[in-house]
Amino acid sequence: MQNRPVTSTPLDRRLGLGDAVLIGLGSMIGAGVFVVFAPAADAAGSGLFAALGVVAVIAWCNARSTAQLAAVHPTSGGAYAYGRAELGPWWGFVAGWSFVLGKTASCAAMALVVAAYIAPDGWERPVAVVVVVALVVVNVLGISKTAALTRVIVVLVLVVLAVVVAAGVAASASGGGPAVRLEGSSAYGVLQAAGLLFFAFAGYARIATLGEEVRDPRRTIPRAVTIAFATALGVYAAIAFVCVLVLGVDRLATSTEPLVDVVHAAGWDALGPVVRVGAALAALGALLGLLAGIGRTALAMARERDLPGWLAHVESRSRVPARAEAVVGASAILLVLVADVTAAVALSSVGVLLYYAVANLSALRLVRRSRSVRGLAVSAFVGLAGCVVLVVTLPPLPVACGLAVVALGIGGRALVIGRRGRRSVRAE
Repeated sequence: MQNRPVTSTPLDRRLGLGDAVLIGLGSMIGAGVFVVFAPAADAAGSGLFAALGVVAVIAWCNARSTAQLAAVHPTSGGAYAYGRAELGPWWGFVAGWSFVLGKTASCAAMALVVAAYIAPDGWERPVAVVVVVALVVVNVLGISKTAALTRVIVVLVLVVLAVVVAAGVAASASGGGPAVRLEGSSAYGVLQAAGLLFFAFAGYARIATLGEEVRDPRRTIPRAVTIAFATALGVYAAIAFVCVLVLGVDRLATSTEPLVDVVHAAGWDALGPVVRVGAALAALGALLGLLAGIGRTALAMARERDLPGWLAHVESRSRVPARAEAVVGASAILLVLVADVTAAVALSSVGVLLYYAVANLSALRLVRRSRSVRGLAVSAFVGLAGCVVLVVTLPPLPVACGLAVVALGIGGRALVIGRRGRRSVRAE
């Protein structure tokens, strides 16, 4: 009895293709687009666009594996569910635990970014806590409300980014752009920049966690992942282009607000605050999607008793896993109180890459047992190898800390399973 899955109310299938695409975009086009290009330029130099190409290939391979697995296994949990089904419970746990830990850290980072843009000096952490609480409440009210708010945020952020691109074109047309530096890049720098840029692409996994809430998931999820990914890639390429064109690689590498600097270079100083508000909205949209996605992965893990069974409860009125949402929110608040943005992102990086590594391994297993997905093998292998390479390029300390936390979770699961086994023997 102790090892039986927990029975839980199924989630409602309320979301169509447009909703799924916008939720994915809301998770991808977050704070990363406003902050990630500066450290990436610092690492890659003139190889920034090569790094963008590398990460686009790896992220697309990951997205393809995730989308195909979601179509075959249309349930909540993402790679946690796929790993369990294709590879076994332990692989599923590694994916789920990595996702929950990594994305909870991402939630803390997004909340801190919002606060950095809108809070008075000294009030950043209290404002970040309020932001997390408010968005947890939105999620608990129901997925339709989450999708509705995400639609608004995505549209507003895309408008702000369009303003930045227009400002970049105007600044370039006026002859104010610097010469582009063509030297100063290395293969390692390009790969490290790709690892940093991956943070801006990782949100497409959010769509896969909606397996129980999307209408016709076998058709909708692969299409939604493709559309959201292609749109985000186009946006990132445009932003990177105008940043390099207007600021140059050297100035971009040292800028704390590169998109604001692009607007100022065009002489559009009055729009600087608008871009800052856009950055805050982008982080809000990403945080909203992240909280919902982690809650649903925690729900799936609780159903299988990989997390406490009471987290599998789904509210009868809103039909969302409110307890899981609340625990995720509380964990994010704890990180907000004890960590800064850099530490939160560092903790997230290894977890996200491990999650996608398991997804690609699951896709390779799916290829072996199903002839209908033979074309998936190459992209899944490239995605798996790419995840490993990106982990290697990350700074050693974040890698060590992330692996230690994942190992702690694995050890905890082994301890719980051992205790259950001893109880079962005594009961017999």
